[in-house]
Amino acid sequence: MTPSITSQKPASSKPTSPTPPMVEEEVPKFHVPNITTKDLYSAIPRHCFERSFFRSSLYLISDVAWIAFFLWAALAYIPKINPQNVTLPHPAFYKVARGAAWALYGFWTGLSAMGLWVIAHECGHYAFSTSKTVNDVIGWILHSSLGVPHFAWRVSHNKHHAHTSHLTEEQFYVPKTRSELGLPPLDHERENLEGTKVSVDLQELLSEALEDAPVASLYWLAVYFLLGWPLYLLMNAGGQPSDPRFANYFIPSRPLFAPHDLKGVLISDLGIFLWIASIFYSIKVYGLSKVFVVYIVPYMWVNHWLILTTFLHHTDPALPHYQASTFTFSRGALSTFDRELMGGPGIIGKITGWICGTMTHGICENHVAHHICSKIPHYHAWEAREAINKRLEKDGIYVQGNPATWSEALRVMRECKFVENEGEVRFYKNAQGKAARVPVFLGEGVSDSGADMQ
Repeated sequence: MTPSITSQKPASSKPTSPTPPMVEEEVPKFHVPNITTKDLYSAIPRHCFERSFFRSSLYLISDVAWIAFFLWAALAYIPKINPQNVTLPHPAFYKVARGAAWALYGFWTGLSAMGLWVIAHECGHYAFSTSKTVNDVIGWILHSSLGVPHFAWRVSHNKHHAHTSHLTEEQFYVPKTRSELGLPPLDHERENLEGTKVSVDLQELLSEALEDAPVASLYWLAVYFLLGWPLYLLMNAGGQPSDPRFANYFIPSRPLFAPHDLKGVLISDLGIFLWIASIFYSIKVYGLSKVFVVYIVPYMWVNHWLILTTFLHHTDPALPHYQASTFTFSRGALSTFDRELMGGPGIIGKITGWICGTMTHGICENHVAHHICSKIPHYHAWEAREAINKRLEKDGIYVQGNPATWSEALRVMRECKFVENEGEVRFYKNAQGKAARVPVFLGEGVSDSGADMQ
């Protein structure tokens, strides 16, 4: 998904002067955590690991009820916005008013349907119920209704949890390296590896090569929000650059799938086939315009929320990415941020944050706890997060990011351009080649794996 600049004129690696001045900046140090998964687990109250089919089902019913309510209200009242029922100053206003009402319906229904996505996601982690069969059936039904190949996605998603922010094993939002973007090699005369010293002339060259303009960032952000999810499924966009170009989640082939994944991928494909067939049948019966406003617009909102939250969970100039030699499960789990979805300062920010966090079951607010143990159901994740944060504060570790808003996504898009080709722990650099943090190792010898605790 990151724009490639290999087709552009590459920035020159030759200095403009024999000894170009380098501008040095003070940046915060990042103390690479040595806390173990066992230590993190021990901080979580035991009842947070308990899964209740009854309680999970209540949230599922609530989400369906909200969607049904919004649909009923839209079908019952939007057609009544006409001259016989409402007086507006101009005939053209009736069409505009109906369009605005359908837009509101799409937004709220999409937000509620994102709650269903989160429940299906929990089924993929076996967090909905203690029964594997119940999780598989409900997850497949919910995800299929939202255009997600449930079992195929689950294979990749579990790999993501096992290798979060691993530079060569992560499954999505893999940062582009300097060489992959066609940038000149690291020039020690004009910059340093840490990204704290960069000459003025090199800053200008990098900025030009990376198209550091607000309009370019807005364009790529729109591409992320509108096409990010389907491109991820169809082309493995954002995955490892070593994967085949057209690797996708519908063909059970390597490297995404092993031979034993065949059955799950085929069942997932069946769900997608039924989903597409249902859409076409609905268009035949009700017409394209009705299906578009009733289903497709909310579906696009779900995809938008999914990309917004996952992008901001795993992308930020303050989040580390690890080479294999320094990666541990706990370091990966802590290389993600908790964020308040559409929150912010003031009463309005508190209200919007509470609404979005509640309707999406805290998937954005409690993401670190979810990565530490993905079997914790969302209704226990709030308490688990508080307990984990108290433990992390003892080591000076803070995992709360800025609120997940559109403006924050634009900031992150502009600040996270590339990582270096070398380094045990790497941070994104911006279009001027500057990094926001410098890694510091306080101790070695950590041996940790959370695979058996998932």
